[in-house]
Amino acid sequence: MHELIDSWVGPVVLIVFALAYSLVVFEEKIHMRKSKPVIFGGCLMWLIIAWFEAAHGKEGSHHFIKELIGEIGELFFFLLVAMTYINTLAERNIFRALRAWLLSKGLGFRQLFWVTGLITFFLSPLADNLTSALLMSTVALAVSGGNRDFIVPAFVNIVVAANAGGAWSPFGDITTLMVWTSGKVETLQFSYLLIPSVVNWLVPALIMFPFVPKLKPEGGQEKVELKPGAWVVVVLGISTVATAVSFHQFLHLPPYLGMMFGLSFLMIHGYYLKRWGEEKWHKEKGTSGNSERQFDIFRKMEGVEFDTLLFFFGVLTAVGALQYIGYLALASASSYGTLGPTVANILVGILSAIVDNIPVMYAVLKMSPEMGLDQWLLVTLTAGVGGSLLSVGSAAGVAVMGVDRKNYTFMSHLKWAPAIAVGYVASIGAWWLVTMSLR
Repeated sequence: MHELIDSWVGPVVLIVFALAYSLVVFEEKIHMRKSKPVIFGGCLMWLIIAWFEAAHGKEGSHHFIKELIGEIGELFFFLLVAMTYINTLAERNIFRALRAWLLSKGLGFRQLFWVTGLITFFLSPLADNLTSALLMSTVALAVSGGNRDFIVPAFVNIVVAANAGGAWSPFGDITTLMVWTSGKVETLQFSYLLIPSVVNWLVPALIMFPFVPKLKPEGGQEKVELKPGAWVVVVLGISTVATAVSFHQFLHLPPYLGMMFGLSFLMIHGYYLKRWGEEKWHKEKGTSGNSERQFDIFRKMEGVEFDTLLFFFGVLTAVGALQYIGYLALASASSYGTLGPTVANILVGILSAIVDNIPVMYAVLKMSPEMGLDQWLLVTLTAGVGGSLLSVGSAAGVAVMGVDRKNYTFMSHLKWAPAIAVGYVASIGAWWLVTMSLR
């Protein structure tokens, strides 16, 4: 496709991409949802390419886009199901109950620092890093009593734990999901990243721990009642993840089919709840017959963060255009070919702290440099945890900034960046040790 790079199309498409992404970077300042500019930019890029090809009697883009939309569709439906389950669990009060339980334990700030970090680290592989970080930062803020000396290190610890926890699971982050569905790293092979991920979280946590106040907040008295069918939804959620893995691992079917299969069970369970399952509970609450209070699975789907899903579509469409033109092949040759895979993959992690890790990882997958499993594990790790270096470097960090804008800011996170960087380097060292047998 060097013909496109050498023509006026190459630089124009690159400018469109840069302008669209610059609007994403300044989302907080201009208050424009990130999905809007990237969808416009991605579609415009393909319009320019197709216009040029039509004028020169070519039509290669048509077949390329058909393959591209297949990749996007698989990930889109996978995430749609995952988000629907998260929304349903939240609506059934599972997360509120966890929060109330922690508040009732009367733990000190130092104990809460470790407990919230530990729960985030192990919740993130299942519930994704964004949801885990939001939940646990809300808990930390609720018990903080406004104590900034606790809030800042606790929030930083939660963001690092969320990103580190998401890196060793196919479901912990969109980037790991993309690596998994592309077949670069198989399900069980993600376990190689468990120790590096623990190191990535634990090292900064140990550095920050001495600065956490030796105080004990007042215990919470909130009592949360789980709604009918809450534990059934938990079991269905775990079973759905297991089904997706089984479809991929044993039947060689796309994981999204397993997820959609699991969604069908949730929908059937939702029908049962709406017709009979909640009847007694609604009578006790005095809300019997109120259709607005009845469970409706489609309302849970309405609550899905479509800005994220559509941003995902726009980014992959735009990066696909750059790949089609030939820019990714040039980038692969200049980075992986010149610097070598290890250095290039470490730089990918640093870049993901500045630019969203989704387009960075998707670009690497589309470059598809010749690398062994050990290097694909490295780039999966660095792209996942590199975003912790800055508060705006990951979805988890941006979301947590919204929980307490007064105390947890870009600059308050930046204060701990050296500690996070030490963890980043240490996790790479741990990766080098655990993957020695793969080289």
